[in-house]
Amino acid sequence: MPLPDRLQPLALLGLRVLLGAVMIGHGYGKVFQGGLLHHVHMVESLGLPGWLAYPSAFTEFFGGILLVLGVVTRCVSLLVLIDMAVAIWKVHWKNGMFGHGGYEFPLSLAVIAFALISFGGGPIALDRLFDRLGKAPKKNSKSK
Repeated sequence: MPLPDRLQPLALLGLRVLLGAVMIGHGYGKVFQGGLLHHVHMVESLGLPGWLAYPSAFTEFFGGILLVLGVVTRCVSLLVLIDMAVAIWKVHWKNGMFGHGGYEFPLSLAVIAFALISFGGGPIALDRLFDRLGKAPKKNSKSK
């Protein structure tokens, strides 16, 4: 197997950890430090229902933790992709791709999330360990 193919597990781990760490950083202030109410008001100011602030903040913080660990990677990545798509649409689009507050960074995160949806968390993930633990060895069905 060529070297680039052997590095794929590390590449997926890198994508997961990077995306997870960024999401944790962005979600922490929204979930803790009294930022949730501020986030609700910000979401409402964008013309969206305020209750959407809760899944957004929890996806960023708790979803980020799950991504770092490699637990339900595809599902969490889909939620992050939706979160970033809404952020681009409602907050960053008006600033252009490279302008101050532009959508370059959230678009990059969305593409990473899309890659993780497509490829999964990889073999260096707790999901893989759970899969292995859940599969009992097959027993012979020969009766004596």
